[in-house]
Amino acid sequence: MLEHRSNYVKMVLMATKAQRAGRRSDALSKDRIVEAAMEILDTDGESALTFRALTARLATGAGAIYWHVASKNELLAATTNDVIARVMTAVVNDGEPRQAIRAMALGVFDAIDAHPWVGTQLSAEPWQSAALQIFEGFGEQLQALGVPGRAQFDCASALLNYILGLAGQHAAGARLLPPDTDRAAFMATFAERWAQLDPAEYPFARQVAAQLREHDDREQFLAGIDLILAGIATVR
Repeated sequence: MLEHRSNYVKMVLMATKAQRAGRRSDALSKDRIVEAAMEILDTDGESALTFRALTARLATGAGAIYWHVASKNELLAATTNDVIARVMTAVVNDGEPRQAIRAMALGVFDAIDAHPWVGTQLSAEPWQSAALQIFEGFGEQLQALGVPGRAQFDCASALLNYILGLAGQHAAGARLLPPDTDRAAFMATFAERWAQLDPAEYPFARQVAAQLREHDDREQFLAGIDLILAGIATVR
């Protein structure tokens, strides 16, 4: 009887150890941790991303996660870097440099639009690896355009700073507005406010109030990129 019980205990311990080993080997993939973090961020936002939430989603222990990422900030940087890396990889670099710059910029716009937390991270830490990827991508294309060496830093910075401004706007919007906000109704409200401004003090805002109501954010963003590119063309 005692021998039978001892064998049973050994079997249970072996099964438990095997289960833990399997669970840990899955959790020890940094890519899987980043993927799980992105799922939480997209669904519930930055405040919901905790190591406790990650351990529950990955069915692992906190130690397995800390082995790969030391803090929430490091994890946020890793997720942002992953999103931007996908954008930059998707851009075909064997085309015309101007079009490549537009594609990179639109790719980042779409990524921030789909993942508002990316905007928060880019605007909070503008010289992290993710932002440097964008900066490097722009720099490569500016060199291909034949922009003089002394002007390349200013041109790449203008493009990056424009994108960081977008990132900050989206981050602020994500913090202040509920996720289910009706954009058309929201813009209509602001357009009406602009239309009612004092014409002596705000003549231009009143003039463009109708455009504020009807404008497309993506098209307006690309128009800004084209204006910067037009300016860059003058220094070539």
